[in-house]
Amino acid sequence: MNNEHYPKKLVILKLDGDFQSHGFRVTLAIGWDGAPPDIELKGVLDAAPEFADRIQSHWHHKYRCISAPYRIKPKKIIYDGSVSQRLRDCQDSATELGDRLRTWLDGEGFRPLDRRLRESLSRQDTIRFLVSTTDPHLQKLPWHLWDFFDHYPKAELALTDPQFERPSQFTSNQRTPKVKILAILGHSQGIDIESDRQLLESLPHTDIKFLVEKSRREINDQLWEKQWDIIFFAGHSETEGETGRIYINQTDSLTIDELWYALRKAVERGLKLAIFNSCDGLGLARQLDDIQIPQMIVMRELVPDRVAQEFLKYFLTAFAQGQPFYLAVRDARERLQGLESQFPCASWLPVIVQNPTQVPPSWNDWISDTTAKPVKRRRRGWQLVLGASVMVTSLVMGVRSLGWLQSTEQQAFDQLLEMRPTPSLDPRLLMVEVTAGDIKQLGGEYPLHDRTLLKLLQKLETYQPRAIGLDIFRDRPEGEGRDELVQYLQTSDRVIPICVIPSPHIPEGVASPPGLPKERLGFADIVVDPDGIVRRHLIAMKPPAVSSCSTFYSLSFQLALHYLQAEGISPEFISEDRWQLGSVTLTNLNANPGFYQRGVGLEGFQVLLNYRSPEFAKTMVERVTLSDIWANRVNSDFLQDKIILIGITDPTIKDEFQTPGNHEMRGLFLHSQMVSQIISAAVGERPLLAFFPLWGDLVCVGIGSVIGGAIAWHYRESLLRLGLAVGVSMITINGIGWFIFIQTGSILPMVPVMLAVVATSVSLGAYQVFRTSRSDETP
Repeated sequence: MNNEHYPKKLVILKLDGDFQSHGFRVTLAIGWDGAPPDIELKGVLDAAPEFADRIQSHWHHKYRCISAPYRIKPKKIIYDGSVSQRLRDCQDSATELGDRLRTWLDGEGFRPLDRRLRESLSRQDTIRFLVSTTDPHLQKLPWHLWDFFDHYPKAELALTDPQFERPSQFTSNQRTPKVKILAILGHSQGIDIESDRQLLESLPHTDIKFLVEKSRREINDQLWEKQWDIIFFAGHSETEGETGRIYINQTDSLTIDELWYALRKAVERGLKLAIFNSCDGLGLARQLDDIQIPQMIVMRELVPDRVAQEFLKYFLTAFAQGQPFYLAVRDARERLQGLESQFPCASWLPVIVQNPTQVPPSWNDWISDTTAKPVKRRRRGWQLVLGASVMVTSLVMGVRSLGWLQSTEQQAFDQLLEMRPTPSLDPRLLMVEVTAGDIKQLGGEYPLHDRTLLKLLQKLETYQPRAIGLDIFRDRPEGEGRDELVQYLQTSDRVIPICVIPSPHIPEGVASPPGLPKERLGFADIVVDPDGIVRRHLIAMKPPAVSSCSTFYSLSFQLALHYLQAEGISPEFISEDRWQLGSVTLTNLNANPGFYQRGVGLEGFQVLLNYRSPEFAKTMVERVTLSDIWANRVNSDFLQDKIILIGITDPTIKDEFQTPGNHEMRGLFLHSQMVSQIISAAVGERPLLAFFPLWGDLVCVGIGSVIGGAIAWHYRESLLRLGLAVGVSMITINGIGWFIFIQTGSILPMVPVMLAVVATSVSLGAYQVFRTSRSDETP
C-alpha cells in the first residue's frame, strides 16, 4: 500500500489564545494531503474559563480517582470513596464534558467554519485532522466527541505544535527486510508489560531489540548506533510540571532532555514512529516537539494497564495488516469503548502527535522489496488460483448443463440413499395384498371380479379407515356385480380408484370407473429415469383435454390429502411451482432440476422420491392378505384411521420397478413409499429431498475449484503430497455431502464439486510443471 493512496484530505485547525479571557483565534485550512490548502478561513471560539476549569476538574478530580492500575509511578494517588461511586462520578463528568465541548464548538464565531468544513468533505474521504495548539486544556479535550467525527468515519485527529520544521533524515527512504523496533521495557512494578512484549514478538517482518530495565547508557548507545523505524516504551511515566519523565528501571528515571541528542540522532537515521504506551504522554510529547519525530502515539492522561495493553494489541494488529496509520489508531481507540464500564474515558486516552510536514507511515512502506516478494508471490498465486477456478467452474457447469454428468450424479445419489439409516415402518399405512394363494382360493379368479372387490371394500370400510387406495384397474366389467361396484364407488368418500393418463407409453391411458368426480380419483402413472430407475415422485399432472383419466393428482397424493385433512392440513398454492402442505414447502423439480439436465421429462409437478428404504420396502408398512381379511384375522382397531392400499402381489403378474441400488419393487409398494413421503414431510417427521438452486450449485462448484487450486498451489513442489491432499479433499467432500443429506435432505452437487477440485488441481499442477521445465531450458 502506497502513501499516495491515503489519506486524501488534510484539515488543520489552528487555535491561538486562551480560555480565561480572550478566547481563541481560529484558522481552518482544508486541502489535499501533501499540497497547499485550497481553503483557509478565520474564526473565533469564545473564552470559557468555566470550561477550562471543568476540563481540569474532570481529569484531576474525577478521572484520577477511579482506582485503576495506572502505568504511573507507584503509590502516587490517594483514593477516597467507594469504587462504584467514583466510576459513576467519572462517567457523569465525562458526559457533561462532551456536552460542553459540543456547545462550545457550536458558537457563533465558529459555526461558519464548521459548515464550510463539512461542505468541503465527503464521508468517503480519508481525513487527517490536525489540531495545532500549545494550550494544555485543548490538548486534553476529547475532540472525537465532536459530531464531525461521527459524520466522517475515516477521519482521525492528531495534535501538532504550531511551530515545526521538517526532519533532516539522511537514510529515511531506505527500506530494510524487516521493520526495526527498539522496545524499551522500563520499571514494571504493579503492571504487566509482558503482554506488550508478547504482542511485539508476534508481529510479522519485524526485527525487535528488547531493553528490559536497562541503564541510561545502554539505551543511549542503542539510539546512537542503530537505525530504528519504531521506538516503543512501556512502563511507568509521569509529567512533572511541563517535563515528561520515564522510569527505565527500579531505581532510575530519565527526562527527554537527558536523551535529547540520542533521540535526535535516531530521527536523522530514519525514526518514523514513537509509541509511549505509558501515562502522561503529553508531557513527553511537548519535549519531543523540537526533536521533530515524524509521528508519535501517546496517552493523554494516566492510562490503566489493561487499556494500554488492549490499545497496543488493536493498533499494531491493524497497522501491521496494512491498514492506514490514522485509521488503525481510530479503530483501536474506538474499540476501547468496550472497556469504559470498568475504565471510564478509555477511548479518550490515545492520541497521535504529528509533525505536519510528514506523510503518515505505512507498515509495508518500511519493508524492502526482498520481503515484499513473498507477498507478491502469494498475491500472484491467488490470482492464478482464482483465474483457474473461474475457468474450471464455468467448464464444469457447462458440461453439466449438457447432461454429461447426469448418469454419474445419479449413481452417487443412489449411494447416498443406500447409506442412510433405515427408518422404522410407517404405522399410518396398511397394505392388503392379493397374493397368489388368495387367487388360488378364489378358484383362479383374476382379475378379481367386481362382486369380490365390492365385498372387500365394504368389509374394510366398516373398520373406518381414513382412506382406501384401490391399486387395481376397474376400467371395464370383471365378472358379476359391475353395477353395484360402480354405485358403491360413486357414493363412498373413502375409496380412491386409479386410472392412467395417456402418454407415449400408453397412448390411450386407462380409464377410471364411470361417474366418479376427479377429486376422488388418483392416477397411477410413475416416472422412470432413462436408466430404468424410479427416483422421482409425480405428484400432479394436467391431463389432456380429452382423456379417459381426468384427475389432476396422483393416487399417493390423494391418499395423503385425505389423511392430512383429518389433521387439519390442506394444501396452499403459493405459486405454480411451490405448494405449502403443513410444515413443508413442495417445490417442483422443474425449478431446481439438479442433475436432471437433458433427456428427462419433468412435466407436471414432480419431487424427488424420498424412499423410506429403496431395498426393504416390504418391511416399511404393515401387510395383511386378502385371506386374513376374509377370515377376520385382523383386529378392527388395527385398521381404524389407517390408509389402506389394495393391490396384487402375485409374482406371476409383473408390476416391478427398479429402485436405487438395482433393487426391484412392486408398484403397490412404490405407491406406499410415496404416500409415506408426503405425510411424513407434511407433519415434519422427514424432510423432502431437494437439489440446491442453480446459484447454490454454482457456489459449491466455485468453492471446490478454489479448494483444488489452493491445494495445487500449496503443494506445487510435491506431486505425492498434492495427490494425497486431493484424495483427502474427496473424502471430505463426500463426508460433508452425506452429512448435509442426512440432516436436511439437500443434495450437494458432489460429482461436479469433486470434478472441479481435480480439474483445478491438475491444471495448475500441469501449469507448474510446464513453467519449471521452461525455466530449466532457459540458458
